[in-house]
Amino acid sequence: QVQLVGSGGGLAQAGGSLRLSCAASGIIFGLNNMAWHRQAPGKRRELVAAVTSGDSTNYADSVKGRFTISRERAKNTVYLQMNSLKPEDTAVYYCALFYRGTDYWGKGTLVTVSA
Repeated sequence: QVQLVGSGGGLAQAGGSLRLSCAASGIIFGLNNMAWHRQAPGKRRELVAAVTSGDSTNYADSVKGRFTISRERAKNTVYLQMNSLKPEDTAVYYCALFYRGTDYWGKGTLVTVSA
């Protein structure tokens, strides 16, 4: 039974930084993909960044050059380093794990960026 617990959300000022962490627990073996999604008020959930089992990464255009996704495989943990934050980054951020054909989701952590 896979569970994900995210942390690191909070309040930041525009131009500041936050680092999100998400640790997956349970029986997880081998290859898996991990990602961060976010959902702002009035908008649909969107992919922010992802790292594949082959360690390739991809980012939403809106965060390229500002956010960095990384993973620590031994701990089944994914990170999202968010720099140069903008008010439009305000959203609930969800970590996700894709493993053996199933999507697993964390409950989300709120990031608020003030002007």
